[in-house]
Amino acid sequence: MISIENLVKKYDGFELNISMEIPSGKVSGLVGKNGAGKSTTIKSILGLVKPNSGKVVLMGKDVADITARDKQKLGVALSESGFSGYLTVKDVTDIMKNMYEDFNADSFRKLCREFDLPMDKRIKDFSTGMKAKLRVLTALSHKARLLIMDEPTSGLDVEARNELLDMLRDYLVENEDCSILISSHISSDLEGLCDDIYLIHKGRIILHEDTDKILSNYGILKMDGETYEKMDRSHILEAKKENYGYRCLSDEKQYYVENYPGIVVENSGIDDLILMLTGGK
Repeated sequence: MISIENLVKKYDGFELNISMEIPSGKVSGLVGKNGAGKSTTIKSILGLVKPNSGKVVLMGKDVADITARDKQKLGVALSESGFSGYLTVKDVTDIMKNMYEDFNADSFRKLCREFDLPMDKRIKDFSTGMKAKLRVLTALSHKARLLIMDEPTSGLDVEARNELLDMLRDYLVENEDCSILISSHISSDLEGLCDDIYLIHKGRIILHEDTDKILSNYGILKMDGETYEKMDRSHILEAKKENYGYRCLSDEKQYYVENYPGIVVENSGIDDLILMLTGGK
């Protein structure tokens, strides 16, 4: 559904250089610190910024050849964009009805009511969370085959985030060949939704792994300095020196559970990957 080959985009002091593959029917998460290149990647995929070199293929076509007809099957929710603040949800409904053949106005209005979005209030008077809800609801309203979402749950409380994530899961059940690329700094959102994770740092993909493997095989190891120096470190991805000794990230935690009973082994998640792989020593 998305294929990125040696994409390079250069700015003063920053260079994006990545390759990615998101097949049909998969949900991929893009994580990393602020400024790592997540938004530049998404904007490049959408053709909003022109790369210096490389290739982006979207739904089987070079991104430069995507037509208005193709965009009917694309649902986008970007954290930095949205409808004019002087419009109302009622206005948005009319716009979407004219833009997308498969837009379901009745369903859209129903979801807006469920998420407490008033039909006649100007968007500029919405809270940050209400604007985020509207962006996601419009992306899901016209049977898109590919959803691209940049921080879609930003500004939402836990309950609203869970409701939106449930809506995405339901959408995937109803549209089995749909693919999603989603970036988020809230790792728990991605852990329960994504099939795989891309970790980007300083414009490079430094890890690509199945989410299930991250949650089942990866772990944080804690040990004193003497144990660290003597142990087999072949499955240590990164180590960070602490006051008590060392904190390490491993992709084979069970190996250390079985062979080093004296060390502390904890389950890890996406946050630990970001912390250790972008900040470990």
